[in-house]
Amino acid sequence: MEAAIATPAVPPRRTAAHAPTDTAVLTLTVAGQLCGVPVLGVRDILGPQTITPIPLAPPEVAGGLNLRGRIVTAVDLRRRLGLPPREPGAPFPMSVVVEGGGELYALQADSVGEVLALPDAGLAPNPPTLDPLWREVCAGVHQHAVGGAEAGTRLLIMLDVERVLDIG
Repeated sequence: MEAAIATPAVPPRRTAAHAPTDTAVLTLTVAGQLCGVPVLGVRDILGPQTITPIPLAPPEVAGGLNLRGRIVTAVDLRRRLGLPPREPGAPFPMSVVVEGGGELYALQADSVGEVLALPDAGLAPNPPTLDPLWREVCAGVHQHAVGGAEAGTRLLIMLDVERVLDIG
């Protein structure tokens, strides 16, 4: 007669469908508004660059810049989002280089921040009060916790890079 072997109870494994996931997001600021783009789509981050105007380009296109011998179209996020231009004497914009349709684009922002791991479950749909132009290029919003003296939350707008680049 064989003895029964007791096996310990094994907790069920979490499958990918049930595991909470985070998305790495690069933060940037445009006219005081915190925005984010998926970090996996970022090719480079550039400091102030010389921008050459492109004749007959849409107003959102600030011009072109040279990135290691490759011409990159610079998109002014302030213009693209219907915001006022930078104040005279304001620091030059930084550029977040992304790819769209096989081409490189430099999204010009007032500043580039940190990379955050945001839970996918925390992405909320666009608020109905969001400006229609922003709603067109926004993939949703996150409530981002802010520490320090300004403890609280701040709205982070997730930009849909493909829609941002759909100019004209």
